[in-house]
Amino acid sequence: MSRKYVIYRRVSTAAQGESGLGLEAQDRDIALFLENYSDTPFEVLGTFTDVESGKHDNRPELAKALDLARKEGAEVLVSKLDRLSRDVAFIANLLKDKRISFRVASMPHADKFQLHIYAALAEQERDFISLRTKQALAAAKARGVKLGGMRDATMKRNDAAIAAADAAAQRVAAIVVPMRAANATLQQIADALNAANVPTPRGAKWLPMSVSNALKRLAG
Repeated sequence: MSRKYVIYRRVSTAAQGESGLGLEAQDRDIALFLENYSDTPFEVLGTFTDVESGKHDNRPELAKALDLARKEGAEVLVSKLDRLSRDVAFIANLLKDKRISFRVASMPHADKFQLHIYAALAEQERDFISLRTKQALAAAKARGVKLGGMRDATMKRNDAAIAAADAAAQRVAAIVVPMRAANATLQQIADALNAANVPTPRGAKWLPMSVSNALKRLAG
């Protein structure tokens, strides 16, 4: 029996849809998954595409994809988890549906539990970065920095880099802090993060040094 897939794609703007750039990247990741990670033989039953923000959950093409997957016992395949939604509650409800399985091309071995954790961590990271950016801009304005100039651009880049590092540490705090408290080694913590398909801020694999840096940021 062949494995069945229903592919779902999403772009945020009509311009992305018309240019094909956003869709091309998603198609590339999906093709890599099918060629390298899928059981064979497999069958793609349909491809559905929404042009809609990830903040909006009322998407007609997603509804069609889910209905077809339920009817045919197929897996819904997306390039990245945020193509389904950026709302962790919405994703959690989807993952509760026992009639559907989900596969994420960029996280080929992730199960539903891992996908739920990743969605929650990603939402925390977005919230933290948003808050950090607002605070940095407010502090710059209070110092009399004229927003929009070269100095402001440099400040924004520096603050963004700091915010990204801090956000990454907060994103993995629920994993690294308890493990370290239980006397896990830095290598063991790095292995756990890599097994959960949680990337570093640069999208790379975790190493003992990067775990150590994250712990220092959390302690500070």
